[in-house]
Amino acid sequence: MQKIKKGDEVIVRTGKDKGKRGKVSKVFNHGKVLVEGINRVKKHQKGNPNSGVEGGIIDKDMPIAISNIGLYNPETKKADRVGIKFLDDGKKVRYFKSTNNVVDAEGE
Repeated sequence: MQKIKKGDEVIVRTGKDKGKRGKVSKVFNHGKVLVEGINRVKKHQKGNPNSGVEGGIIDKDMPIAISNIGLYNPETKKADRVGIKFLDDGKKVRYFKSTNNVVDAEGE
């Protein structure tokens, strides 16, 4: 079970976008995540008329290291660390380490 999943709301802890919140759109295997509106860069893209790609300067979200973000805790309104534990019925769930509350009720 991953501590941060697609669709989670996260806060950036370090870097140029520190303090910004966004939703995780993709989790990569090499320890990086893609967050909407975070780590946005300007990329020079070459046009390709065969595939209908227009050339120019585009804004693009780039992956950010998973260690630089934290899961948003709505109770404390801050980034929080996440742990994994088993419930009494045997379900595996994620929980916030500061408040000990379960992040999501559905287990895997």
